[in-house]
Amino acid sequence: MAHRQLLTDDERRALLGIPLDPDGLARRFTLSRADQNLVAERRRDANRIGFAVQLALLRYPGIALAQLEQPVEPLVQWLATQLEIPAAPFVGYAHRPQTMTDHARLLATTLSLRPPVNADLPMMIEAAAQAAWSTDRGQPIAAAVVAALRAARVTLPATGVIERTAIAGRARARARATDTLLTGISDEQMTGLDRLLVLDPSVSMTSFGWLKSIPTAPKADHVHELLDRLKVIRGIGLKSEIASRIHEERLRQFVREGHASDAHQLGRYAVNRRRAILVVTILDLEERLTDAMLDMTDKLVGGFFAKARNATRRRYVASAGNVGRLMRLFHGTIDALAAAQEAKSDAFEAVDEAVGWPKLLRIRDEVKELANLADEDPLLRAADRWRTMHKFAPALIEALEFRTARAGDPMLAALKLLVELNQSGKREIPPDAPMPFRKEWRRLILEPGQPSRRLYEMAVLATLRDKL
Repeated sequence: MAHRQLLTDDERRALLGIPLDPDGLARRFTLSRADQNLVAERRRDANRIGFAVQLALLRYPGIALAQLEQPVEPLVQWLATQLEIPAAPFVGYAHRPQTMTDHARLLATTLSLRPPVNADLPMMIEAAAQAAWSTDRGQPIAAAVVAALRAARVTLPATGVIERTAIAGRARARARATDTLLTGISDEQMTGLDRLLVLDPSVSMTSFGWLKSIPTAPKADHVHELLDRLKVIRGIGLKSEIASRIHEERLRQFVREGHASDAHQLGRYAVNRRRAILVVTILDLEERLTDAMLDMTDKLVGGFFAKARNATRRRYVASAGNVGRLMRLFHGTIDALAAAQEAKSDAFEAVDEAVGWPKLLRIRDEVKELANLADEDPLLRAADRWRTMHKFAPALIEALEFRTARAGDPMLAALKLLVELNQSGKREIPPDAPMPFRKEWRRLILEPGQPSRRLYEMAVLATLRDKL
């Protein structure tokens, strides 16, 4: 069976290799006076340089010379320079296995180190599991194994052993995260999760695939489709606090797997792992669906007001000819009044003679209409889209729980009123209805005498959009 590799070659060198640059060599392998005295006790230069190399390697990275899997020449040259002895004799030392072994044992005793044994494996796996609680990346997991061995004053085993224990620890962390996510979930909820992977004829796909296919175009019908998906998710009854039980990075890993996998792929996973992925994906989808609904509502309501402003602008542009004609009549009227004042003659006769009083009376309605057009609030035209808005707004408000920073916020009271009206089937807005919007809208809503339902609902939804 092929050996599973956890680390890349670069990661392996960074974790277990020796540095080759001068700064790295100086940082890791500068000998103290006591070290140099210990080395000086060896006879012959070959033993001295070999002994010094073993001393350096046992300190960092924590291995004997026989385990080194990379060229040692830069380290040999660095140590020889410090000891003021030639580096060449090291070649002969490297061909004397017994001397190398004897020196390694002596140095291990001197440094209070011991070789690894099988009894160390549980400790190594647990160190890896704790590191893997927050990540799936091999490098930090293997680094945790190495750190645990160094803390226990144990020399490092072969790289393959470190990687295999790291892989075992990662598997343990995944299993712990899975068990943690599934703790407290009822059999009924488990059945609901399993049912998501079954083909649903009503949508021609699995429920899991349907839940992930989130519509994005801002349409009233699409808001309802999002609400339908949210209803299915909430029907399973998972609590949002489940996601906080495991590390955020581990949670993201589960979510990525859930969104990247289809029902067939998930079906090939172990039962608990599959269910854990479903749990976090469903919780993530609940957030995504909520965000998608609010984003779609934002675009729809914003579109209502944009179209209202554009319609008013087009009407005003279309009336440009009438505006010019009326302004000329108005200019003539002002000139006539000014002339009458200077001549101290009758103003009405002057206007009638210069402009024509009957003509002024005939354009009175036109002037009023243009004045109203110039001052028209976009809310009035946006409310023309009330039927479209009413297709989704009541259900949206009922489906979401809104909160505010201060108690007794009139925005919450207005939303509660709309929910009550929708549930009771009543149409009339009470005169004392909360109005958490600007005074101009309050005046427009109350202008007919009885508060306008269309204007009120559109104003509430627009204000909610702005606050969100």
